[in-house]
Amino acid sequence: MRPVRSLVTGAGGFVGAHLVRHLVEQGDELVEMERMVDGIDVADAEPVTEAIMAAKPQVVYHLAGASDVGGSWSAATETFLANALGTLNVLEAARAAGADRVLAVTSADVYGRVSEDELPLTEDQPLRPVSPYAASKVAADALAQQAWLGHRLPVIRVRAFNHLGPGQSDRFVAPSLAARIARNERDGGDEVPIGNLTPLRDVTDVRDVVRAYRLLMVDGEPGAVYNVCRGVAVSVQEIAEALLAMARRPMHLVSDPALQRPVDIPVLVGDNGALRRVTGWEPTIPLDQTLADVLADWRSRLGC
Repeated sequence: MRPVRSLVTGAGGFVGAHLVRHLVEQGDELVEMERMVDGIDVADAEPVTEAIMAAKPQVVYHLAGASDVGGSWSAATETFLANALGTLNVLEAARAAGADRVLAVTSADVYGRVSEDELPLTEDQPLRPVSPYAASKVAADALAQQAWLGHRLPVIRVRAFNHLGPGQSDRFVAPSLAARIARNERDGGDEVPIGNLTPLRDVTDVRDVVRAYRLLMVDGEPGAVYNVCRGVAVSVQEIAEALLAMARRPMHLVSDPALQRPVDIPVLVGDNGALRRVTGWEPTIPLDQTLADVLADWRSRLGC
């Protein structure tokens, strides 16, 4: 894809910052729009439309929204407004601005609780949201599909599985473990609190994820939906043990009931065949390198 004028909602977030960096490396002209910037909230239609109309982007990457799955149980309304209404507002604004393509990022959480015989999950899998966050992403997914079917807005939908990397909030499992390990290295502690160790997740480095996003803007089929994932499951326990092995002093895990979610999906692993066939994408960064980079990031943040 030749360099284009790209607008990224959620540009100041974890994934957005990595995407902006990648797009700049590819020579794209960037317009950054955070979930809330200069008083603009993606759930507020009028200023969103004004901002996108003024930017006149050729392509729109929509990443802005609420991303805390566990926190969505106590903030269901805010989560739904940010993810569902926010997506509707961005889609309508992109259509009004005449955008050539829109990438709408949802989540693998839309698949919900699945059985082993349904794995790996393809894009045809029924959607069974468990958390308020997942339900809000199902709504966003449907709105993006409707924008294509009803308005012929060239929307490409993405269902992103778990992704990790430097810069991620400690509201998520791997960076929270890394933060606790780094804090123990600094302060002399040896206990690392942890919630449920059993869930299996399909984890990809965020830098590989954002490469997939731009490749889909080039070669993805409008109206289609793509899993972005590695296609391999790893348990929370394996991630925790890998991080502990990188610690500079002996530490051990301690179960903390406060870190348990009301409902935890046992396993999510995806089939990335459609993405690979259409774009040629392959993950390039091994999980051990990702975890080392996450731990290094938290050591830097905490002054270790």
